[in-house]
Formats: sequence, C-alpha cells, structure tokens
Amino acid sequence: MDLTDKLINFATTLEGVQMDHPFGKFPDYIVFRHQSTGKWFGLIVSVEKDKLGIEGEGQVPLVNVKADPEIISILKKSKGYYPAYHMNKNHWISVALNGAVAEKQLFYLLKESYDLTNG
Repeated sequence: MDLTDKLINFATTLEGVQMDHPFGKFPDYIVFRHQSTGKWFGLIVSVEKDKLGIEGEGQVPLVNVKADPEIISILKKSKGYYPAYHMNKNHWISVALNGAVAEKQLFYLLKESYDLTNG
C-alpha cells in the first residue's frame, strides 16, 4: 500500500469525513472535507516536478493541508514540503507523498488540518 492509500485510510478514521473527486478534468484528485460543513482539510493531487522547482520529468503526488503559518514557514525549509499548490500559501502547504516525509508526520499534519478546519 502506497502513502496515498495509507493517508486515505487514515482520513476515513476521522469523524464525519467525506471524500470526493470534484474536478472532472482531474479525476484522481481527492478532496477530504468535513461532512457537516463541506470545508476542505486536505487535497491529494499529482503535480509536474517542474511546477515545484524539482529537476526531472514526471509528477510528484502531494497532499495539501492547512497549518499554522509559523509551522508552514519552518516546514518549507525541509525536504518534501512545498508552497501550497493552488491554495493560499500562507495557510496551506503541499507535502510530498513519495517517501520524503514520514508516514507518521503525514498523519499528524492531516489531523492538524482536520482540527484547524473543524467548525
């Protein structure tokens, strides 16, 4: 099971989570939202490496999560973290799902995003 699948499985353990594919042009993109409010707390996408400033060809699977701006400024200095792809870069961050970031850290960040957007 890859990190994307593990993250999806983890998200289903959180209370009141709805997952959907709202982008017809990108059917593999997955949005995690609070069922009660419709607010997003995560977005799984695949982005071309050059859009992230990474050399080489191909795509990188990412999850966008909401986080405290101070935490974002620290995380962006580490491998596997990027300015949020197509989201507010002050409040969201993109995290690689390619093994650059530990599974436990991914789960923590998704849960934090869930908590920040709940309500």
